[in-house]
Amino acid sequence: MIKIPSFLKKGDTVAIVCTARKFSPEEAQPAVNLLESWGLNVKLGSTIGLDEHQLGGKDDERAADFQTQLDDPNVKAIWCARGGYGTVRMIDKIDFCNFVKNPKWVMGFSDVTTLHSHIHNLGVATMHSIMAFSVPITEQSSIDSFKKAIFGESLNYTIPENTSNKPGTATGQLIGGNLSILYSLLGSPSAVNCSGKILFIEDLDEYLYHIDRILMNLKRNGCFNELKGLIVGGMTDMHDNTIPYGMDATQIIRDITAEYQFPICFDFPAGHQKNNQTILLGKEVTLSVNDNKAFVTYK
Repeated sequence: MIKIPSFLKKGDTVAIVCTARKFSPEEAQPAVNLLESWGLNVKLGSTIGLDEHQLGGKDDERAADFQTQLDDPNVKAIWCARGGYGTVRMIDKIDFCNFVKNPKWVMGFSDVTTLHSHIHNLGVATMHSIMAFSVPITEQSSIDSFKKAIFGESLNYTIPENTSNKPGTATGQLIGGNLSILYSLLGSPSAVNCSGKILFIEDLDEYLYHIDRILMNLKRNGCFNELKGLIVGGMTDMHDNTIPYGMDATQIIRDITAEYQFPICFDFPAGHQKNNQTILLGKEVTLSVNDNKAFVTYK
């Protein structure tokens, strides 16, 4: 049974922290202004402003900051500042025991997939959303969906027709995130468990053959055997070799999943793109795909 953290209300406090790349107080200001305009209080974690090459502080510093926000009863949600790389370097330093008893929303995307997958295995829902760095560069619709999500308003999506979609209807817990991160977690305590669930994937800046490699690895690990459905978000800025691979990302996904009967929805508006809609991971959804549209509806 998945635990759903309490949604926010005016006067609640959101902590902004670095779990991966560095982020300055100046960069954080648009996100602070946004949250405060919604009647929320903001706490900047101790990692905001730290500079350890690419990272927002040393591994122990990032872990300690995240732990502090997990354990602070006044903090009702933790918003990751940005992605990049580094969350996996601190995940095993975190004690989630108190968090599991008193869950709160952990929010972000990209490298934050490490947290989404790990926390899902602990039985708590998380929020795949824009991050603090996104605020000045994302579409207003992304900000609107984030606001709706954190305040507990209804989130249901209708996606236009895509000729590559595979029709069908399925219901299950929504899991997933960044495809490359999910691949990197296989074999670890944070590995994704797809059995009976609906998987969301997105990715950025990958070579097409590597997308094939990742999906073949997921397939060989049995991730598709009992999967209920697949939602594909942005597969953004893909690369090819001098000798073309011969398929684009959509064709690779269709090829590797061809033997399975679960429905597939392409072009869901989430991922490394300006239109990055918020989804609640761990909650049950119904994915319905027909010849005209696809629908993602929360139970």
